[in-house]
Amino acid sequence: MARSKAPAKKHQIDFKKIKRKLGRKLPPPKNATNTEIKSKSIILPEQIAVAEKSGFATSKKNLTLKELLGKSIHHNAKARKDVLLGIKELFKSHPAELQSHKYDSVETLKQRISDGDEKVREAFYELFKTRIFPACKEDNLMVSLLMPSMFLAMANTSIDVRLMAFKFLHLVVEYYPPTFSLYAEKILENYKDIIIQRNHVYVQDQSNLKAALSGLTLCLSLLPRDEKKGLLQNETLLDYEEDTAKEVVRFAHVSGRLKEIVGALINCFQDFIPLIHAPRGLEARSLIDCVHHILRSICYAIKFSIRSHTQRQTAFEEVALLKLDQDVVSMLSKKLLSSFPLNPGNNLSKRNDESYFILNGVLTEIFLEVSEWSHLPCDFSYRFLEFIENTLLGKITRSISKPIHEKTLLALVPFVPKLTLRVERDRRDNLMQAFTVTLSDCKPESPLKLACISTVRDLIIPNGDILYANDPTVNNYQRAWVNQLPTLLNQLGDKHPVSTQVVLQLLLDLGKVGCLKNASSTFEEDIRNFFNPYQGESDVPGGPFASLPKEAQELALSFLYYFIKDNFSSPMLKAMVSCCLYQQLEPDVSYRIVEVLHSAYRYGYIPITDHLSFLITLIARFRVVPGEPTRRETFKALTNLVCSRLSEMGDSSLVLQTLEKAFVEQIILKPALDNGCGILRMICELDSKPTRLSESSVTTLSEFLPGYLIDIVNCIPEDKDKSSYLYIQTCLYYLVPCFFLFDRSSKLTREVLKRMRFMISENSKAMMESSAQQDRGSCRNSLNLIQCIVSVVLLMHNDVKVRKIISPFKSEIDLILHSVISLQVII
Repeated sequence: MARSKAPAKKHQIDFKKIKRKLGRKLPPPKNATNTEIKSKSIILPEQIAVAEKSGFATSKKNLTLKELLGKSIHHNAKARKDVLLGIKELFKSHPAELQSHKYDSVETLKQRISDGDEKVREAFYELFKTRIFPACKEDNLMVSLLMPSMFLAMANTSIDVRLMAFKFLHLVVEYYPPTFSLYAEKILENYKDIIIQRNHVYVQDQSNLKAALSGLTLCLSLLPRDEKKGLLQNETLLDYEEDTAKEVVRFAHVSGRLKEIVGALINCFQDFIPLIHAPRGLEARSLIDCVHHILRSICYAIKFSIRSHTQRQTAFEEVALLKLDQDVVSMLSKKLLSSFPLNPGNNLSKRNDESYFILNGVLTEIFLEVSEWSHLPCDFSYRFLEFIENTLLGKITRSISKPIHEKTLLALVPFVPKLTLRVERDRRDNLMQAFTVTLSDCKPESPLKLACISTVRDLIIPNGDILYANDPTVNNYQRAWVNQLPTLLNQLGDKHPVSTQVVLQLLLDLGKVGCLKNASSTFEEDIRNFFNPYQGESDVPGGPFASLPKEAQELALSFLYYFIKDNFSSPMLKAMVSCCLYQQLEPDVSYRIVEVLHSAYRYGYIPITDHLSFLITLIARFRVVPGEPTRRETFKALTNLVCSRLSEMGDSSLVLQTLEKAFVEQIILKPALDNGCGILRMICELDSKPTRLSESSVTTLSEFLPGYLIDIVNCIPEDKDKSSYLYIQTCLYYLVPCFFLFDRSSKLTREVLKRMRFMISENSKAMMESSAQQDRGSCRNSLNLIQCIVSVVLLMHNDVKVRKIISPFKSEIDLILHSVISLQVII
């Protein structure tokens, strides 16, 4: 067989030659370094979020309000709570966010009030309490967004959710009181359901019941009731009555619902009786608060029922309401008032003692409200009256703090006037004695003192007429109360203007009906101290009248008129002079004082001599301070007013005759320029042509007028232009009274010119002597006096009317001019 051939071996080529086509780019060598750089971006979601949120308000966890609101419905309760806390923190750091998105926030968050988790509900409550409500006051739209969700929560099957809804309602009504009037019927219906259906359960869970009852108490406190303490004027009282009547009409539809609530509250109170009378009865704070809220809510409801009773118009409504009231009274008597007083035993702790005192006080208030329109058993009345008397006297305040005692008194004191009319004589006198103690012991600036003042009015002049006018025992108490009023005015000072106005209004009303006749010396002294801005004759600040508001000052001056009517005295007029002269007193008040006193004089309450003395003293002692033009203008206006009133006092000659001696006495004292001008103007107002002044008075005037005329020229500042209109008018104001006197008495004119000529001669001699002795000061003074006399003569000469008056005395004027010319030659 033939042998096959072996395959031929291929030749191994070490370096393969690559054929390159012409025009193609050569590839890089295999050992070439690649210098190309490639990169890929890394995308982080957090970085995108930060970029998008720049410029937006965020929480500490970097969440915007929109994101937080979106997570408020998270399935996890802790996350929902954290959202609410985050929103709270965001609103604190960025208040503008709340204002910009408050409606969106409320709309989104309102469902959390029914949240199944207790911590979420508490966070929701705190958010609105601390941030939203304080920053959005009087925003009714926001409340309207909340109310539907709140009512749903009140009907929730969970007790805890319902209680939180009532707790939140308390917060809403606290910040937005009109909420109750808008949703009153539905709110009360929900309260009725939770109290009636669950009260036996809640007695064991007092803290939860307290949360519901506190809101009910607040709501019922907003019902209109018959309280008008501190009203000053009849017009204000009428406005109050009209406003309250409108409020009663707005709430008229809730009367039936209130009856159901009162019944439920009384039953609830009955359930608490065993706990109250237990050995450690009121140790628990929640129990005290629950019982107090129950009684206070009943009290508010009763007050509203009484107010509604007075507003009923038709006979049908009257009968229906009367039946309703009798049902309520029967329930109150059997189940509530019969348990009074709540004091299970002795040796109570101070805390328990105070708690029982507070509750007994509210029970007494309920009794007083009910007893006004329904006769209760006598044993009830005696127990309550004893408590009232002891409270007024302070006999049961051994371990009661003063604020709690005063708060209870504040509620009981307004009932004293009606009680005194309904109890027997002995009880009445005891009540008045106890009230006198309370009136004396309470602080002047306290609300209790204000309530006592209103009670004093109702005890003396309840309807504008004096009560018990012929009962000596009651009259003694009345005088004791009235005698405290002036002292109270001075104690109040100008720091409590409202209380001061109430006291002044009472004094005015008492004065109108003649209750201030034969006031005691202490009463009058306190009134003087009230008006007198200084203590006695010293410069120590005194009474507060000058610092009071104008309304209070007008009340005080009106009272002054009636006080002077029954109790005139010269010291009182002196006090009023001091008041008018007080520099801090407003000018209008000074004028008003003059008007009031002049009116009292016209009706014969002030003798003419005393009134004239008041007017003269006022003008003679009024101080015009240099450099204070306002003060000078006030004095000018006051002088004009006094002169006007002088002209109304009857025969001018008789008035002048009465006043002439007083005028002369003041002129002899050489008063200041303005005061002298005022006195001269008063003389001119009463005098006539020819003058009625006596020879001695003319002589006194002739001695006074040269110096007065010189002072006129000196009073004008040297930098004034002597020919200016202002300068001439100023001088004429002071000169006009002199010109009138000159026109009415030629003797006075002659004597004044003679004295001025004599003064020139005397001062010329003095100048010569001073020149010889080189006494430049005396020489300058003498020269200045002479220049002033020349200026006076020129002023008189420049006025056409005065020139005519002095023309008959040309010889005297020539002698004055001759003396001046002679002096110029010597100089």
